[in-house]
Amino acid sequence: MLVYVIRRSLQSVLVLFVMSLLVFVGVYAVGNPIDILISPQADQIDRERAIAALGLDKPLWAQYATFLSGAFGGDLGRSFVHSTPALGLILERMPATMELALTAMLFAIVFGIPLGLWAGLKPNGLAGRAIMTGSILGFSLPTFWVGLMLIMVFSVELGWLPSNGRGPTTLLLGLVPVSFLSVDGLRHLLLPATNLALFNLALLIRLTRSGAQESLLQDYVKFARAKGLSNARVIGVHVLRNILIPVVTVIGLQFGSLIAFAIVTESVFAWPGMGKLLIDSIAVLDRPVIVAYLLVIVTIFIFINLVVDILYSALDPRVRLTDVKG
Repeated sequence: MLVYVIRRSLQSVLVLFVMSLLVFVGVYAVGNPIDILISPQADQIDRERAIAALGLDKPLWAQYATFLSGAFGGDLGRSFVHSTPALGLILERMPATMELALTAMLFAIVFGIPLGLWAGLKPNGLAGRAIMTGSILGFSLPTFWVGLMLIMVFSVELGWLPSNGRGPTTLLLGLVPVSFLSVDGLRHLLLPATNLALFNLALLIRLTRSGAQESLLQDYVKFARAKGLSNARVIGVHVLRNILIPVVTVIGLQFGSLIAFAIVTESVFAWPGMGKLLIDSIAVLDRPVIVAYLLVIVTIFIFINLVVDILYSALDPRVRLTDVKG
């Protein structure tokens, strides 16, 4: 285990280096933030002073070298707009995004796996067909449109839930601000979390259904039934355990995607997370914040992949960590 983690950590450093180069060049080669940050009435002297203050007077390779030297010490640059460390801005918004993504994934798991199992065990029943029809809608409907419809129905027409913002927050363990510890915070969280969960809910339904139907045809399930085991034990021990192997992999990868692509949901519901910060930073070409956000997302994906590999080996003893390709 320790050797595997060390090897993956070394691979992660290489991946982060390559991604930092690609992201930095891709972001810093596009547009000119001075045109946005400096007043059009400013003279040439003011423009040159601002360019030098932001370090944009240096060639691109020199800017990357400065960025890389700072990155080794945890400094990913300072925001052009806020004049504060870019990484600090990202970490400040991270709890809101993580809370939204975790809640959305919890919704998808709690409802997706049981509904998919039901549809797999009774594929020809009315409920099974209705579940699969609903999953098709979850795949097909655009996230931004569903978000607007949720606001229209539950906020505007019915007035049950707030349409934007995070609501009041409470410090969890005295460190992390969360909103789910209060009733008003939960009301603010419900709509955006539901909107973000729909695609993954549909995905888990279809994945669980196909896994259940495939497992029911296997010899070990037939043998378990022949031994006289109850239907609940056959499904809970033999079928569900084998279903969870691909499901855990998809949950891990999709959780990273939830964090990375919560941008649309955060924008629609004005949720103050990392995605909303990214959109605001792109609008003003705040390059350090954009680069810091992308590298944080890459780091999260690397960590999630490591956890998924370890869980995969725990669920399936036939898979050893040395055999898992990182």
